[in-house]
Amino acid sequence: MDTAARRVLPGLMLVMLLGALDQTAMAPALPAVASSLGRFDLMPAVITAYLAAATVGMPLHGKLGDRFGRKPVLLVAIVVFVLGAVLCGTATTMPWLIVGRIVQGAGGGGLMIGAQAVLGEVVSPRQRGRYLGLLGAVYVVAAVGGPLLGGLAVDHFTWRWIFALYPPLGLVALVVVARTLRLPRPPERQPFDVLGALLLALTVTGVILLSGGGLNPLIAAATVLAAAGWLVTARRAADPVLPLRLFRNRAIAIPTAVSVIIGFALFGTISYLPAFLQVAQGASATQAGLVITALMAGVLVTTTVSGRIITRTGRYKAFPIAGTAVAAVGLTLLGTVGTTTPLPLVLAALLLIGLGVGLVMQVMVLVAQNGAEHRDLGAVTSAVTFLRQIGASTGVAVIGALITSRFAAALPPGTDPRAVATLDPDRLADLPAAVRDAFGTAVPPVFGFVAPLLVLAVVLAIALPAQPLRETAHVTTSSGRSDR
Repeated sequence: MDTAARRVLPGLMLVMLLGALDQTAMAPALPAVASSLGRFDLMPAVITAYLAAATVGMPLHGKLGDRFGRKPVLLVAIVVFVLGAVLCGTATTMPWLIVGRIVQGAGGGGLMIGAQAVLGEVVSPRQRGRYLGLLGAVYVVAAVGGPLLGGLAVDHFTWRWIFALYPPLGLVALVVVARTLRLPRPPERQPFDVLGALLLALTVTGVILLSGGGLNPLIAAATVLAAAGWLVTARRAADPVLPLRLFRNRAIAIPTAVSVIIGFALFGTISYLPAFLQVAQGASATQAGLVITALMAGVLVTTTVSGRIITRTGRYKAFPIAGTAVAAVGLTLLGTVGTTTPLPLVLAALLLIGLGVGLVMQVMVLVAQNGAEHRDLGAVTSAVTFLRQIGASTGVAVIGALITSRFAAALPPGTDPRAVATLDPDRLADLPAAVRDAFGTAVPPVFGFVAPLLVLAVVLAIALPAQPLRETAHVTTSSGRSDR
């Protein structure tokens, strides 16, 4: 088992790096992209296109892996991701770039799910903790290195160099995965639920569009209808994409719910903290970005330590309880900062949030995989990850709406709210001090508003069943031909 894990781990880490890096590298390059291709009004669509495609792809890739085998589905995801990168790097118009981002996202969602599901195949839950630190390191590298990569490409070369990096890395990942991964071919399954997959894709896309673009009655109605249709197919299909029966198992339902809350709180917060630091405290864009590394460092430390302890003891329940509580304290402290708060105190609050999240995020995947049957491994992995992504998208939208509302209310009399409602730091930094103070007053309490959600996560973590961690990997107990 350990030999199999060591053999496939380099390929899986490359795969996860590709998927995670692309989510962070584009943000600093967006102004340069819009300047090169025009259509500044389509800048948000560059991010939304990838996010929607990746989120939609997660449950589909998970189910296809259960059905046809992890290896072929993961290899296809790598090829699709690289193809999307080539389309993006050669784009001459903004619509072309958006299409490329959709293709890239469709592959990127499969990279994240495929890597985690393969690890679930070759490593037992009891032993998997020791690998959580390595996977956490990949996220830290992507979170810190992605914006740096995008900034360097724009400052010294061109934004197209961001996408030039992915084909060689993707080729290396493709070769390594193809040569090292050997898994049994899954048994025959019931017919694939095509209608359910389509309805779920429409539902997820609608949720993301509503989260990013406000309440559109037509999109909202279509999303509700698609969700209702998916629920019907999920109850009636022989082999649904996301079986509802999974959520009758507390060992799966509770980790999924906690992951949604963590996604909402974490990504909703860190999406707006850099803007607060730049506008209210006068930090540079580089300084604001580096502050987030305190949070990521906390994630890496506790992910590594908790993973090793779980492997040694076989017990996990204390970690999500402690983690959600510590993260709640960190968010509460972050809600008290102001325009004159010393930066070390902000860093301390972020470090607490990171330490707490590191005790929770990967452990939830581990617990859900431990509670799932082999036939549902991909579906369970995708459920936890993609619902966390839905929580993140919703969190960004809700927290952004609250900040915008509070900011507009705190503006000095006579200021036009529409002129400053974009929350664009480049524009807000040039506004009068009174307006910047209004922004600094409006933002921090919103972070504190999120803390009660993490208290709910503490309650859910307490209700988490403490099941023994399985000590055998699926790959050692499965039978059948290799999917190589």
